[in-house]
Amino acid sequence: MTYCVGLLVEEGLVMVADTRTNAGLDDISTYRKLHHFNVPGERVMMLASAGNLSVTQSVLSLLAEGVSGEDGEPPLKITETTTMFQAAQLIGKAIRRVRVIEKAGFEAANLRFSISLLFGGQIGNEPMRLFLIYSAGNFIECSTDAPFLQIGEHKYGKPILDRAVKFETDLYDALKVSLVSMDSTMRSNLGVGLPIDIAVARRNALDLEVSHRIEAGESYFHDLRERWSAALRAAHRAIPRPPYGPAAR
Repeated sequence: MTYCVGLLVEEGLVMVADTRTNAGLDDISTYRKLHHFNVPGERVMMLASAGNLSVTQSVLSLLAEGVSGEDGEPPLKITETTTMFQAAQLIGKAIRRVRVIEKAGFEAANLRFSISLLFGGQIGNEPMRLFLIYSAGNFIECSTDAPFLQIGEHKYGKPILDRAVKFETDLYDALKVSLVSMDSTMRSNLGVGLPIDIAVARRNALDLEVSHRIEAGESYFHDLRERWSAALRAAHRAIPRPPYGPAAR
């Protein structure tokens, strides 16, 4: 299980991903799920992954080495794409290519081909964009009306994002809310856990402003968790009791 979230606000892009992977209660490992394909001054691109780890690693390798085109076209690397839409299409093509290669093995082992990706960033002067790419290779795009996308164990963190994030939200407030969303998910699902990778890219900067891993025991994240819990308890106490039951008659 995993949880990744991307927020595209007016000032830029925030992406957050946990690092826990497991194949059972006694087989828990840490793998990076937030990857960067950056050429400072030319492009900034971030890719967060959920699903089968072997599929994800194969797709990432194809994107780095080049995905072969049709009709003898030379392989295209993700860092050679000219638009974010073209890059999202290339990722979809890489997923479908891996599916063809691995199909027989997956079917023989009765395994499900599972991958979903958050892909965001900016190339040159084109707009900053954020996509959710599915295991079929198709994708949807984030909009100003719904300025975030999630993959993995998303249900616990979504209500916080729904209430707190708008397109006009400050870039670092968006990061803060995404970390609260991650904390809520971690508290409700042990399959999601530290360390957490975060990345922030400001619109038109064409480089990462923040690339950081939050380790267990980091003071800011610990304080954020405690303050959020205290704020929820205070809000609960401040709301009047329901006007139902014998005392209300």
